[in-house]
Amino acid sequence: MNLAEWLARTARVAPDAPALLAGEAVVADYREFARRAATIGSALSRGHGIQPGDRVALFMSNRTQYLEALYGAWFAGAGVVPINAKLHPKEAAFITEDAEAAVVFLSDDVGDALRPIMPACVREVISADSPAFERLYTAEPMSAPVLRGLSDLAWLFYTSGTTGKPKGVVMTTANLHAMTFAYFVDVDPVAREDAILYAAPMSHGAGLYNFMHVLRAARHVAPESGGFDPAEILGLSQRLRNVSMFAAPTMVRRLVDHAKDTGSDGDGIKTIVYGGGPMYVADIEEAVSVMGPRFVQIYGQGESPMTITALSRALVADRSHPRWRERLGSVGMAQSCALVRTADEEGRTLPPDEPGEILVAGAQVMGGYWRNPEATAKTIRDGWLWTGDVGSLDVDGFLTLRDRSKDVIISGGSNIYPREVEEALLQHPDVHEASVIGRPHPEWGEEVVAFVVMREGAALDREALDRLCVDSIARFKRPKAYLQCDALPKNNYGKVLKGELREWLAKGERST
Repeated sequence: MNLAEWLARTARVAPDAPALLAGEAVVADYREFARRAATIGSALSRGHGIQPGDRVALFMSNRTQYLEALYGAWFAGAGVVPINAKLHPKEAAFITEDAEAAVVFLSDDVGDALRPIMPACVREVISADSPAFERLYTAEPMSAPVLRGLSDLAWLFYTSGTTGKPKGVVMTTANLHAMTFAYFVDVDPVAREDAILYAAPMSHGAGLYNFMHVLRAARHVAPESGGFDPAEILGLSQRLRNVSMFAAPTMVRRLVDHAKDTGSDGDGIKTIVYGGGPMYVADIEEAVSVMGPRFVQIYGQGESPMTITALSRALVADRSHPRWRERLGSVGMAQSCALVRTADEEGRTLPPDEPGEILVAGAQVMGGYWRNPEATAKTIRDGWLWTGDVGSLDVDGFLTLRDRSKDVIISGGSNIYPREVEEALLQHPDVHEASVIGRPHPEWGEEVVAFVVMREGAALDREALDRLCVDSIARFKRPKAYLQCDALPKNNYGKVLKGELREWLAKGERST
């Protein structure tokens, strides 16, 4: 089934419901949203030769036209290739060429630098800021979306490429169906009066959450800033009401800091779904204390988008269970569409509380890597997705992430998981951020090194941090060096770049 059918159905039953908003201004109701998508689909098909299965890329900052282009491409039966607007133009060009995109939608603020290096496969470039985009609205609209099958490509997502060239993750219609339905069961209900705010890149998790809100005829809000601005988010939420959003943990941290500074309690925000990286216990405890029970955690990856586990609003806010803190430090339980287990290197299931690689199966797992059968065979074995993440499941089914397998520190033959050291350090009131890596040691193999960002005006106190670690974790796990830095290096999605930290170490930078 074509995903655009969801928009077409909603437009029939709720044509006058406000759909697309630029800030507080309503740009289109559902009748107009669907009409625009149908005209764009028609223009792509009849005017630009897009056939079912062709790829249409989007290299745009967050805006309402993003959703129009997405659904227009689906109306025509194409697979979409959303590209993070924060990528370098050369990275965007690589993705466009690898996907063999025939048409590229871009916005001038990020796309102008891509034009001179546009791959030869691209037949047409359409700017959302040009009259050419608005002319698409004048095409004769398609009467219905092109029929597509459950196994057909719908969304081609490219990994961040931290270990080499990014790979294209094939998300089929069935994958996105499973993700969408699991949201209603495991994450949050959606009602017509709700609004989804796109403060994180629409090319990734934030954009994937459009489906649930289209199905319920809810509002889609592109902030005027085009991105994440805590003051703007809190102000919009107060005025729009019932606002939900997806945010990386670093974004949650900034939002909570701003709320504290301004005396806000997050009024108007319904739900903040956080994921995409570790949310430390100290940070989420403070978030709930400042803004109340508005938070839901999800764990997923591009190969199983947003759909491995979830920690519900009630569990995030719970302080009554005897193991509430352990649960808060977890990423929750398997979502309804997923099977989750931990395994050793041979794929044997491990007992409760024993760390191993996290394996996932279910209808939400990707169709494979784009034209890369070798990588697909390495990652999906016997129907199980090998995530590359290390974690442990307790007897109740709560999954606690340890680290990426490549980030585990092995010192004296013992595994040390950086996250547990980072959790200990973040208990100190003056530690704003911390990231732990291993460095070579002639006797022990590796030793623990902590990069620490202190709160403004605070000085790093090695002895105090040592005491905190000794009180919280085994002595051999405590850092042998604390390196203060002004900020941790992060990628476009807010994840700490531990590879860059290792480069700092190799160059002797940020030493104390």
